[in-house]
Amino acid sequence: MSSESSKKRKPKVIRTDGVPAEGKRGKGDTDQDARYYSEESEVDLRDPIKDYELYRETCQELQRLMAEIQELKSRGIKENAKQKVDAYHLQLQNLLYEVMHLQKEITKCLEFKSKHEEIELVSLEEFYKEAPPEISRPAITLTEPHQQTLARLDWELEQRKRLAEKYKECLTSKEKILKEIEVKKEYLSSLQPRLNSIMQASLPVQEYLFMPFDQAHKQYETARHLPPPLYVLFVQASAYGQACDKKLVVAIEGSVEEAKALYKPPEDSQDDESDSDAEEEQTTKRRRPTLGVQLDDKRKEMLKRHPLSVTLDLKCKDENVLHLTFHYLMNLNVMTVKAKVTTAMEMTTAISAGDLLSPDSLLNCLYPGDHGRKTPNPANQFQFDKVGILTLSDYVTELGHPYVWVQKLGGLHFPKEQPQHTVAADNSLSASHMELTVKLLRSRLQSRLALHKQFASLEHGVVPVSSECQQLFPTKIVSRLVKWTAIPYEDYAELPYTKDVIEAGLAEDTHLYYMALIERGTAKLQAAVVLNPGYSTLPPVFSLCLNWKGERNSSNDDNIRAMESEVNVYYKELWGPKPGYQLLTNQLQRLCMVLDVYLETEPHDPSVEGPKEFPQEKMCLRLVRGPLRLKPFKFNYPQGFFSHR
Repeated sequence: MSSESSKKRKPKVIRTDGVPAEGKRGKGDTDQDARYYSEESEVDLRDPIKDYELYRETCQELQRLMAEIQELKSRGIKENAKQKVDAYHLQLQNLLYEVMHLQKEITKCLEFKSKHEEIELVSLEEFYKEAPPEISRPAITLTEPHQQTLARLDWELEQRKRLAEKYKECLTSKEKILKEIEVKKEYLSSLQPRLNSIMQASLPVQEYLFMPFDQAHKQYETARHLPPPLYVLFVQASAYGQACDKKLVVAIEGSVEEAKALYKPPEDSQDDESDSDAEEEQTTKRRRPTLGVQLDDKRKEMLKRHPLSVTLDLKCKDENVLHLTFHYLMNLNVMTVKAKVTTAMEMTTAISAGDLLSPDSLLNCLYPGDHGRKTPNPANQFQFDKVGILTLSDYVTELGHPYVWVQKLGGLHFPKEQPQHTVAADNSLSASHMELTVKLLRSRLQSRLALHKQFASLEHGVVPVSSECQQLFPTKIVSRLVKWTAIPYEDYAELPYTKDVIEAGLAEDTHLYYMALIERGTAKLQAAVVLNPGYSTLPPVFSLCLNWKGERNSSNDDNIRAMESEVNVYYKELWGPKPGYQLLTNQLQRLCMVLDVYLETEPHDPSVEGPKEFPQEKMCLRLVRGPLRLKPFKFNYPQGFFSHR
């Protein structure tokens, strides 16, 4: 068959274009026939004669092709065009593979990195400067980069050989030194037991020479367990004592084991069931704590002190000692102090001196306004509200006083503008306040001891005046002190002639109050005394009332006011030798003196028969002066006469 006839039989889809009109069907049938092949419809459309001719031609073509194939096989021809094409194609593939292989090799060569590129060579300037000419060869290497690189590598090799030799020498030296160190370690390890035995044997010598090295070492070991504020206090006080004050002794007291236990984590329970059973048994045996008991427990926990404390012993020249014990309240982050005095000699008992060395008042107002009754940490008030604590002053007897200067010695500073619960301890703050505070503490102890001694004499009616102060008074003073006693603040405030002092803010409940009675004949002078805690830097304040021919005080008698001025205003004349601890007794002696002048310069009442009750024994230039008729209370030494100021 011909190829044309075969092509006519290939279509499988019958198209409606060009067919007779009678062969058309409905629209739906036509669409279905155009989509699917139908042999019957094709038979109807084709001519049978033409189909026969097409069939006959096709069979003849097949016979011709088969005969041609048979003839080719019979001839034995091996050459074939397809085989040649396959051979050429194979050769082409081989050539392409070789090209690809060569391209890869070229890429490898181009990307090849030599080991010398990883070596950090010296710079060219340094190479030509340091390398010998036989290696650098500048005539060749400057123009040929390859030879230059080879020369630089030769120089690097030469240097590395030298360094390798030096390295071996260093290793040998290192091994030698290590052997020496091992020998010295063995010596030191054997030396420690010997040193311990020597230290034990030297303890009597340390005690005899007052050089307790062993005790100091133990103290520093214990100091590692102190809380930060107490540690700062211990370090700064020890440093100040060693550098400036040999009579300041610093020590640590308390239980180290309890301090260590504070930082140990709680151990886990091994048997939870047994613990729960035990708790149930305990709850059945005892009642649950009431709300009041729970609050008490919370208050105790809130006010809990650290197991360790720091003690400072301030010794004076007369061997009197002020013992200070500093505590740290862990939950409140504040420090407190307790004071105690030890005297070298047994002191004479004085009733009026009971509050002078009292721990509650001894350190009051060491700095102005520092009463030590309230906590200096503003954040504590919020903590107090939770457990029902009104103020810390209710617990200062047991815990100690939280003075502001105590916080500063521990490096604690609490800003009032921004209250903080946790404040870090500052060494510089402690160091800046240490020297002044120690001086104030020692001065406070000496002034209180001097007052204690003076009060013992005053209670016996004797006003002690030292030889250095004799020139302040005339030889003969008739008025005498007959009574000296301590009074509470409430009694002082009820006196009618002390209102001016109270209104001026010179009398507070932290001050000490006393009553002196001076007599001469029928005249009795009452002197209410306010003793500031800062005595003698701050002078005592006197309020006077004279009972003689009526009651006279500063409100109704200008001369009584002038007498008060003699002791309150001109007190600097009575300080005596520094540091001025005789100020109070000199003031009392001046009161006796001015009372004599007051009584002796009073005019005689003609209505009273007999001699004048108080004859004039003092020499006065003028008896009275001015419209206020003021009397001459100023004593002039050495002339011995009295004059007006």
